[in-house]
Amino acid sequence: MRLAEAKVLEFRARGHHNVRATHKTTLEITKEEDLTPRGDCIIGVGAEISPAEIPEEVKRLMARDDALLVALFCAREVCDAVVGRGSSRLELSDTKKMVFRKSSYVGPETVMIGADKAARDLKRELTSLMSQGEELRVTLIVLPA
Repeated sequence: MRLAEAKVLEFRARGHHNVRATHKTTLEITKEEDLTPRGDCIIGVGAEISPAEIPEEVKRLMARDDALLVALFCAREVCDAVVGRGSSRLELSDTKKMVFRKSSYVGPETVMIGADKAARDLKRELTSLMSQGEELRVTLIVLPA
C-alpha cells in the first residue's frame, strides 16, 4: 500500500426523519432532498456531491481493481467506518445517488463493492442521529494496493 498515492474525498449530507438504515446489502447517500420510508438503505440526503462529480484523479484510483476504499461516516461525535474495494467496472456516472455495496454488483451509482457493512450494520447511535436530521460528514479514502 502506497499511502503517498492515497486520495481523500470529503463531503457533507444530512439526515432525515425517515432514515431507517435497515437494508442488509447496501447503504446510500443521495443528493435528493426528501426520503420516503421505503428508502431503507439511505442514511443521508442533500449530499454535496454525486458519483459523476467526484474529481477525476479520485475516480481513476477508485476504478482500479486493487484499490482499497475506506468510508468514514460521522455525525456529531459518533463515527463508523465501512471498508471495501474499488473496481475497473465502476462507472461513477450517476448524478443523484452514491451506493456502497456488500456485493460485487456495479451500476452508475456504485462507489464501493465488497463493503464490510451495509446500512443495517452501522452503529445505531449514528443512524439515530441521522433520523434526527443531523449533519453527516463523509470522508472517503482511496488507497492503491
